[in-house]
Amino acid sequence: MKIIETERLILRTWTKDDADAYFNINQDPKVIEFLAGPLAIEEVNDFIPAVNKHQDERGYTLWATELRDSGELIGYVGLNYRDFEAHFTPAVEIGWRFGSQHWGKGYAAEGAEASLEHGFDKIGLGEIVSFTVPANKRSSRVMEKIGMERDLNGDFAHPKLAADHPLSKHILYRIKNKCKANKQ
Repeated sequence: MKIIETERLILRTWTKDDADAYFNINQDPKVIEFLAGPLAIEEVNDFIPAVNKHQDERGYTLWATELRDSGELIGYVGLNYRDFEAHFTPAVEIGWRFGSQHWGKGYAAEGAEASLEHGFDKIGLGEIVSFTVPANKRSSRVMEKIGMERDLNGDFAHPKLAADHPLSKHILYRIKNKCKANKQ
């Protein structure tokens, strides 16, 4: 089911047919550089119904993202409810993950801007966050490009990783719904 269309992208719910392409994206060493490791096919097969359920329950998710021209699945972009233990949770996070051959083309920012609009205008969220490891400059640039600001007091150790894990330290970005902020 199509949720959002942009100039070059379709953000939609996932199908079982997406599993192989998404699995392959998650085997690319460039893609998983700042992740805990590659996803097994079982994890991909669990991910697809979980994110579709998230869409059904909340009206947003990490949407399968395909190119409008070709229909090729290039990864995901969207919104995800986060309730792990951290000073800023519960929160809605914006995130993206694309095959590395699709980096540098503006797809992450294009899909993320549409996701922010959906979250603020359609869902009525007051704030959306994003986070990454400090070394992930590409993601930080996308966050800044879509208008997010770094919360300089927001750094945190990701609770799903050991404190001494090289990917434990994360930096936090935030963006507020300007319409909701103006009403307060």
